Parts: sequence; C-alpha cells; structure tokens
Amino acid sequence: MSTARPRRGRPGGTRRRASSGPVRAGSRGSADSRPGRRTTRSAARSTTSRRGPRFTGRAVLLGTLVLLLALTLAGPLRQYVAGRQELAELAAEHDELTRRAADLQAQLDRQSDPAYIAQQARERLTYVLPGDRLVIVGDAGDPGDSASPPTDATDPEAPVPWYEGLLGSVAAADD
Repeated sequence: MSTARPRRGRPGGTRRRASSGPVRAGSRGSADSRPGRRTTRSAARSTTSRRGPRFTGRAVLLGTLVLLLALTLAGPLRQYVAGRQELAELAAEHDELTRRAADLQAQLDRQSDPAYIAQQARERLTYVLPGDRLVIVGDAGDPGDSASPPTDATDPEAPVPWYEGLLGSVAAADD
C-alpha cells in the first residue's frame, strides 16, 4: 500500500488510514502507562495533534454572503413594512370617510323632506301656521303664582354712583 496522500475529490473517496501492523510494547500511550490499561490512539493523538484554524475560508465566505444578503434585503424589507402600515392607515381613513359620507347623505335626504323643514321652522324660528295656537311657557314657577318683578329693577330714589351721574349728565347735555 502506498503511503502517499490521496487527492481530494478522487472518485471513491478513500482516505489514508493508519496502518494496522504490529505495535511494539511500550510504544502505545503516554510515559506513565500501566500494564493492563488500554489507551486509544485518538486520545493520545488529541494531546499531541495540532488544531486546525477556527474559521475556514468557506465559513468566512458564507458568513460574508449572508451578511451581504441581509444588508441588500434590509432596504426593500423596510419599505415593504412601511408600505403595509401606510396601506392600513389609508384603509382606516377610507372607512371613516365612507361613514362620514353616508351620514352627510342621510342628513341631505332628511333636509330635502318638506315635513322635516316645517318641523325645524316651528322649533327654531317659532313659526306658527294659520290656525295653530302658540303657547309660551315662562319660568314663573307654579301656574297659580304671579310673576314677580325682575330683581334688577332700580329704585328711583336710590343713590346713584358718581360715574353714572356723570355719564347721565353728559348724555343730557348732548340732547
């Protein structure tokens, strides 16, 4: 069997294996090996073998491509999310405007009705049709009470403040 290294990508994918020839006594294990204790070759090799690089070229390239893809898609993804949010806001505004248009149309239909116009004229303008009776209810209290004079009526004999007297005399002089 040849001790040369096989090429990578070789069909069949065979790798070089350790020879399975006879092993001399004392050559296995570490210096403090005891008789009857078996040590494996991989345990002995792991302490003496050199570790490979932590990141291989392929891993760095793959990480770079993933990062580049994420940065490339970040802008369009942000625009997509903003567009969806704006679309939801516009849909809510459309629903509100549709409801407002329906309310205004109902009010327009109501105001074009002659019975509604007559009712509003009676309420707001105290409009009375010929033959109708107008009744005005005052705030005098019980129906049997007579209305008392307003409280802000002035007594003609009460003293007048000086500024009102001055204004009264100026008004009398203008006449």
